Order: sequence, then structure tokens, then C-alpha cells
Amino acid sequence: MAAPALGRRCGGAAGLRGGLRRAPLPAPPPAPRPLHERAPRSRSSAGLLAAQCERGLFQEVFPGQGAEEQLAALLEPGRPPVTAYCGFDPTADSLHVGHLPAVAALLHFQRAGHNVVAVVGGATARLGDPSGRLRAREPVAAGRVRAHARALRLCLWRLFENHRRLLWAPGPGGPGLGRAEVLDNARWLGRQPLLGFLCGAGGRLRMGTLLSRQGCRERLRSAEGMSLAEFVYPALQAYDFLHLHRRRGCRIQLGGADQMGNIMSGYELVTKMTGTDVFGITVPLITSTTGDKLGKTAGNAVWLNRDKTSPFELYQFFVRQQDDIVEKYLKLFTFLPLEEIAHIMEMHAKEPEKWGPQKRLAAEVTKLVHGTEGLESAKRCTRALYYSSVEALEAMSDQELQELFKQAPSAELVLEPGMSVLDLCRKANAIQDGPSGYQKITDGGVSVNGIRVTNPETVLILGQHILKNGVSLLRVGKKNYYIIKWLQL
Repeated sequence: MAAPALGRRCGGAAGLRGGLRRAPLPAPPPAPRPLHERAPRSRSSAGLLAAQCERGLFQEVFPGQGAEEQLAALLEPGRPPVTAYCGFDPTADSLHVGHLPAVAALLHFQRAGHNVVAVVGGATARLGDPSGRLRAREPVAAGRVRAHARALRLCLWRLFENHRRLLWAPGPGGPGLGRAEVLDNARWLGRQPLLGFLCGAGGRLRMGTLLSRQGCRERLRSAEGMSLAEFVYPALQAYDFLHLHRRRGCRIQLGGADQMGNIMSGYELVTKMTGTDVFGITVPLITSTTGDKLGKTAGNAVWLNRDKTSPFELYQFFVRQQDDIVEKYLKLFTFLPLEEIAHIMEMHAKEPEKWGPQKRLAAEVTKLVHGTEGLESAKRCTRALYYSSVEALEAMSDQELQELFKQAPSAELVLEPGMSVLDLCRKANAIQDGPSGYQKITDGGVSVNGIRVTNPETVLILGQHILKNGVSLLRVGKKNYYIIKWLQL
């Protein structure tokens, strides 16, 4: 849940000087000065905080007063590496595009030489995060949560590995890539005795602070109310921060803009129990054109696992982004230098018909999520569907065909001597028997492998109507596809 009055916008980080003051938690800090009021700093000397504020990836820093200055000094190039973490509750068996800003934030920390931890909430997902919700989540069985947690761990490792292999190139004299870990909080929360938790961490968290959260107040006033399980969720997430601080030296928690309330609870617990200055940073929420948050709850998730959203679908999601958002997404979702992004946008202004920024955005994100093979698959499917490329169709695997034509019926046929396009259509149940089906072909309503056929008696030819991979793609009308697999060729 957002708490902008207690957080601090980090847009002015480019001109920070290293003050070490920290305001007491209950007292709201003064509003930050706008960026133009701060002393400028060259981009070459800017640290991680300033660089990511400039990209728009870091939105708010907590606590407010003095936090930006202290955190900017902590993250300055040449300083010892710090550890940052971000949590991901396994409410589904895949991450989605809405998680990418948080993942990108971890990767930017790693690129700056810092260590990062991605925490899968195998324990906290059992309770359900109440942040930004009007009613409680549906309870999920323990076995299902464990399965989801395993899937998320694999997804996160894939993102870290694709970034390391395909998108990371150390600069001369720059820091090496920091260490990355993927953990499950069920490892420590699942072993934490209830009485021990309440007597330890529970004794340091104040009820007034928890009750003051806007989302908590709204839920308590609602007809449904708020369960005890949901109410203690921030306390368990706060304990994650404490555990990671003790075991990994973690000093920074990352989260979406709706997680500020949970970040504040973690800050309160760690500082009270250890006396160490720790920090929280929020990243933007990704919304649809109607302003709804992208995700499972809203029913508009674009998933990062191939079995839920294919590389082609992910690629096309970003290719279709409008001009007024594509520059922002290039800064949020890619690791391209800002100078290169500016050049891409300048070229787009001269040649908008080429959709250059959208294609580059789609390529970079698909490569991060699905690797080089996934990007090639997305491009191959694009050429086959939108450019009727026979070469692309011939190179497509059965998996790609099923992904591209999800609703398309498939049939396995044996090629008989003299078999015609009319025979093919009838055996595939693609046209009606009788004159109407015949006329459908003569009227130009049928194509085979992207080639329109108007003579129903056209004999099928290997290499033209039947591709080298033993497949034919039959289309009847504008959107009715049929996948034909030929046997005994």
C-alpha cells in the first residue's frame, strides 16, 4: 500500500550530498525539493540511485528525511557491495510482466556490483498480501503453494541466467556482476515457532503503526473486515527483512509502489532490533491502458512462463505498445544506455512507420525472459503469421505451431495420389460438402501456406502445399486456421 507522505520521491537523487540524518519514524519528513533546485551532477559520476531515478525505475525511498543522501552515499561507485532483496509471492505458477520492474531493479543492483536476493514467499503466500485489495484472497492449499513456489524459483533463476549470458558485458574497470540468490521464506518462517515470533519480532512492532496504514483502515471499515492472518502479513514480511539482514547483511528492500506499507514495517522491525540503518525503494506499477494494474487478479496478466504466454505473444505485447509509453518502457524494462534510447526515439520521430522502438523493446524483453531461442521463435512466428513466410513456416516446430495457432484444429492425413486442395479441405473438415464448399475456394477464401488457391482441383505439390517439415497450414476465411500433419511422406 502506498504511503507517499512518508516516503520520499527520488527524482532529485542526481544532485545529492551525503547527509546521514534520519527522521524518527512517526514524524513525517518535509517534502523533498524538486530536482531543478538541487545541484547538478554529471552522469558519469552518478551512482546507482541517481541513475535509476533518471530512468524512472526507482520511485520512492524510505525513510524520507536524509534517506536519499545516505543511501546515495552507500551506493556510490567504489564503495563495498551491499545486499538488496525483493519478495515475490507465488499466487500463481509464473511471474508476469507486472513483476518485471522489480526484477529489473534487482538486476541493476547486480550490474552495479551489489548482491541481490529474490525471495519467493512460500510461507507468506499462505496468508495473502492484503495490500491494495478490497477483500481477502481465496485460500490456497499448501501443496499448491509449494508447486507455485518451485515454478517461481525456476522462473527467477532463468531471468538471472539469461541476463548474465545475454545482456551483461562488464565495462573496462567497472564492477563485476554481483551475486544473485533465489530463496523461499518457507525455509525460515516455516520453522519459526509462533510463541517465539510473537515474543521477539511481535514485541517490537507497534499496533498503532500497523493500524495506521490506509489499506488496513479501509479494510477494517469494510463489511468483510480483515482477518488476523491478513493483518499479520506485514509482520511476517518484516521478519523476512530482519532474517536477511542477519544472515545476508541485507540493507535494502525493493517492492512495487503498493508495497510501501510493508516496507515501512520491515524498516521499523530491523532498525528497532539491530539499530542498523536500512532502506526501502519502490518501483512503478505497470498498468493497462485503462489504468488497471497488470496481473492475475485483474485478468490481464502477460506471463513470463512459456506454457502460459508464448514468446510470440510476449513479443507482440511489446511491439503493440503506443508511442506515448514505449520510451518509458525502454527505460524500465531494458538495460540500454539512456543515450541509445534517446537515439532510438530520434530515429523513430523520422521514420515512425518502422516501429523501431517497439521492436527493440520487444526483442530486449523477450531475450531476457526466453533467451535467444525464444526471441528467434517469436520472430519466426511473426514472419509466418504476418508476412506469410514459407521459410518461417518450414522452420517452425510443432510447439511453435501450437503456440501460434492455439485454437486451430489439427489433423493427420496421408497424401494420396492426385489429392487436391478440395480433398484437403474436406478431409480436414474445413469446408462444407457440396457446392458451397467448392465456391468458398473459387471465391478466394482458402489459402495453403499463405498462398491463395482459387482452383479447387489444384493437385497438392510437395514443397509448395506441403512443406519440408511435413506440415501444411490451411486457412479458410480470415481467421480459421487448420494445422495438417502429413504421414508417410
